[in-house]
Amino acid sequence: VQLQASGGGLVQAGGSLRLSCSTSGNIFSSSFMGWYRQAPGKQRELVAHLMSGDRPYYADAVKGRCTISRDNAKETVWLQMNSLKSDDTGVYYCKKRIWPYPGADPEDYWGQGTQVTVSS
Repeated sequence: VQLQASGGGLVQAGGSLRLSCSTSGNIFSSSFMGWYRQAPGKQRELVAHLMSGDRPYYADAVKGRCTISRDNAKETVWLQMNSLKSDDTGVYYCKKRIWPYPGADPEDYWGQGTQVTVSS
C-alpha cells in the first residue's frame, strides 16, 4: 500500500489550499481515509476522516473551514482548507486504514506528509 500526499505550500492567513492523497495497493473503496497534521513540537493530531458511505468527521479546530472528500474510482482523497490560520501550520499526513479480511485488526498506512505554512 502506497500513499502520496501533495498540495501543501506557503499561503497567507485567510487563504486556501487543497491537499491531495493518492493511494494504491489495496481496495480503496472500503478503506478509512484520514488527514492528520503535526505542528512543530506537537503531537500528530487528527484533522478529518472519511469512510466511504459514511459522514465525514472534522476536528473542532477545522470544523467549518475544511472539507474532506474522496473519489473511489481515482483512489484519491482531498482536503480542501479555507480561511487558513497560522495555527494550521504543520506537516499534513494522509492515512489509510484497511481491514485485510473480516474480523481482522486494522492496518494503517501513512503518506510521506506535505508541508503547510500559513503566514500571518
